[in-house]
Amino acid sequence: MPTRRDFCAQLAGVTGLALAPAALRGAMPKQKPNIVVFLIDDMGWGDLECYGDKFHRTPNINQLARESIRFTNGYAGAPVCSPSRAAILTGQAPARLQLTQWIPGTFYPHKKMLEAPTPKHLDLSVPTIARLLKKSGYQTAAIGKWHLGGEGYLPEDFGFDVNVAGDNHGHPPSYFGPFHFHNLTGYTPDNYLTDVLTTKMDEYVQDAAQKGPFFLYMAEYSVHLPLQAKQEMIEEYRRLNEGKDEPDPTYAAMIESTDISLASLRKSLEKAGVADNTIIILTSDNGGVGFQGRRLHRIADNGPYRAGKGFLYEGGIREPFMVYWPGVTQAGSVSDVPVSALDLMPTILQMAGAGAPPEQHDGLDLTPFLRGGPAPDRDTLYWHYPHYSDQGGTPSGAIREGDWKLIEFFEDNHLELYNLALDPGEQYNFASTYQDKAYLLREKLVAWRESIHAVMPTPNPGYNPELANLRVGPAGCSWLPGPACVED
Repeated sequence: MPTRRDFCAQLAGVTGLALAPAALRGAMPKQKPNIVVFLIDDMGWGDLECYGDKFHRTPNINQLARESIRFTNGYAGAPVCSPSRAAILTGQAPARLQLTQWIPGTFYPHKKMLEAPTPKHLDLSVPTIARLLKKSGYQTAAIGKWHLGGEGYLPEDFGFDVNVAGDNHGHPPSYFGPFHFHNLTGYTPDNYLTDVLTTKMDEYVQDAAQKGPFFLYMAEYSVHLPLQAKQEMIEEYRRLNEGKDEPDPTYAAMIESTDISLASLRKSLEKAGVADNTIIILTSDNGGVGFQGRRLHRIADNGPYRAGKGFLYEGGIREPFMVYWPGVTQAGSVSDVPVSALDLMPTILQMAGAGAPPEQHDGLDLTPFLRGGPAPDRDTLYWHYPHYSDQGGTPSGAIREGDWKLIEFFEDNHLELYNLALDPGEQYNFASTYQDKAYLLREKLVAWRESIHAVMPTPNPGYNPELANLRVGPAGCSWLPGPACVED
């Protein structure tokens, strides 16, 4: 498959990883850095100009990329929302937490397998980034999407001082007011949710910057469905697209609004006088929704990668991933080193000088690498998704070791083996050609699952192929087939 043009690298004049020696970039400042995780919902790997998109306008994310280290092998902890977010905040694999499906999920009573049970909220006893940073003197705020539990399991129950709009919503019923989120209600149909959250973010930054170091988990609801954006932006993209629906002009407008939110964040940091001491980490929680509707209308751009949200193919788990650490990371550097959302907790704790992560965690501290040291000593990455996704994925697990990636499908135990260096689009299954490699990787995947007590799906005695697409939603609604009652 042809390689996509590396737009960001061209802008920066950089074609590969070229970090300056750590000594030239200075040591960690004595003052604790502010840290922002800017999390975009359901964004495809290729949705940004700096990852090769030719239609979406993301000048502010491009600028951040030119000032950051940008990873081309950044991964989510899961192919759907809630487990991926749990991985970010706890540093633990979703399979270890046994929180492997979006909350509350849907039930397929007649598929081949009964899905593994999954909790309806994050366990209150699990250490989170916010709790650990608070012990080190940080203010903490969560603004935007939470989706890890409702009342009693909200951000403030996990160490966040401030919570704006974070509750059990997996997506907004509408991006236009009035809104009905935790600590964010009212407004009018003239108010656009991304803009409202941006204002709340700016207010928080201005206030917190005067009091000491802060950790901001800025979790955008955008660009999750429903497809809704400001009309003037939609019309502009429609003109650019000569009236065509693909690429989708509404989705493009949603991305641009999110890009503007990042610009506002950086302006607020400048205004507060803390821009030079604020780390920004930008990524997404899972791959983009590849297609929608009966006409298979394309929405997200997952780049050259196969499938999208809800699948363990690369399109479902490979994400935009960049780290801006003023005075430490070299501007415009690009790395193909595999990194994971699981790495954020141990990395952020080290950035903050907050000590080692809890004993039970699954990520790696990336700070030595970000400072110019050697690549992290990581042999493998693992995923466990023992569920049926609303996008068509089936229960499966995956392991990546070097350039090799194996996916094990639990319905029939068949294996698919890919070489991502030769075949990034996962089109050529080498499982029969390299059987020894496939079986070795499967053994490692099984051993990992056993080591963290991952829960598996089981054969379904009620399997009925004629009713296999029947879904039962959390409200008890059922249909055959049709849109989910509650989308993740």
